[in-house]
Amino acid sequence: MAVPLALAELGWIAMGLVDTVMAGRLGAVAVGAGGLGAMLFYPTAICGTGLLLGMDTLVAHAFGADDVEDCRRTLVNGIWLALLVAAPLSLLLLALAPVLGATGTNPRILAQFGPFVKALTWGILPLLLYTAFRRYLQAVNIVKPVTFALVSANVVNAVGNWALMFGHWGMPRMGLEGSGLSTSVSRLYMAAVLLVAILWHEQRTGSRLFAMAWQPHWSRIRQLIGLGAPAAGQILMEGAIFGLVTVFASRLAEAQLAAHVIAVNVIATTYMVPLGVSSAAAVRVGQAFGAKDWHAVTERGWMALALGAGFMATAGVLLASAPRLILRMYTTDATVIAGGALLLRIAALFQLFDGLQVVATGALRGLGDTRTPLVAHFAGYWLLGLPVAYGLCFSAHWGAPGIWVGLSAALIAIGLMLVTVWRWRTRALES
Repeated sequence: MAVPLALAELGWIAMGLVDTVMAGRLGAVAVGAGGLGAMLFYPTAICGTGLLLGMDTLVAHAFGADDVEDCRRTLVNGIWLALLVAAPLSLLLLALAPVLGATGTNPRILAQFGPFVKALTWGILPLLLYTAFRRYLQAVNIVKPVTFALVSANVVNAVGNWALMFGHWGMPRMGLEGSGLSTSVSRLYMAAVLLVAILWHEQRTGSRLFAMAWQPHWSRIRQLIGLGAPAAGQILMEGAIFGLVTVFASRLAEAQLAAHVIAVNVIATTYMVPLGVSSAAAVRVGQAFGAKDWHAVTERGWMALALGAGFMATAGVLLASAPRLILRMYTTDATVIAGGALLLRIAALFQLFDGLQVVATGALRGLGDTRTPLVAHFAGYWLLGLPVAYGLCFSAHWGAPGIWVGLSAALIAIGLMLVTVWRWRTRALES
């Protein structure tokens, strides 16, 4: 299960990679504005999708207990929850540009940031529906459509970027705004692909989904929120930290901001593989938990941690040994490459721990524990990492490298905390 889900996550991050590379043709300001927009958009949007992560737990537990009807009930109410949160999230995103304008953000960056985020906002509802469809499908062991949707959506996004950013095929030349609009169209496409997969699956299994009552069940929605809210809060904390430190970097020289944005994109790419393993861990651990097979719970969780740690240790070696080669895939600016190389070497220090923390988060979600990762991320990022990052960046005048030392301290601490909790929880189950 981990392989197709990891490929799906890589397909997801490839969209951001393509957007950043194509924005590079528009100049450093566009790269900085696009990176800042992504850093602030994703924590907000993913906070909404995080509310749906409780579907991993509820659907996997029901599937493990052989209660397929309950799996479908969670899907129906997951769709309702997606519809309920789409409008508030969209309004929150539209308020970002005025807020940044009041914080002293570079006005040249802000001029491109606003239209870009507005265009991304059109994709909020499709993104939420895609998430509900995906959580259901993977929890009932249907993962190939998820991989196909994300990989093929990259073609939709790249073609849309080419047409809308640069004015090809009779389209208006919209610059960075065109990239945001293309991304929204690709999310609509992904939701449609997974909807087709669900309809096909239902046709093969008797179409019982459409014989159910489709009105919202508020008790199930409350269950989803109870599990999803801590997960959403954890994702928000993690994403908000990267958004906030990008705001810090926006106060530095444009080359430092561009180096920071590219380095974030690189580590986000490596992160996608253990994130896919984390999703597989949530499902497999959850299914074993639903079947009350405590040995399988422990075995599956530790295997997932080993897979995530092994990949990220390898990624750390690559970042430390060939940072300039990686950076040349994004830019030819010598100043940006020099600054980014140092950031990637710092990032190599926390790759292993980043893999451990994200996989442990998924394994704990399989047990129904979404609160422990919330506490660990709050302590690691906000009580440790953020003060260190701010102090080193501005008070010690380290600039962007100071930010990344703070991120390293946070991720090392979070990884150690969550693996320790997983060990305690599994020992208690088997005792």
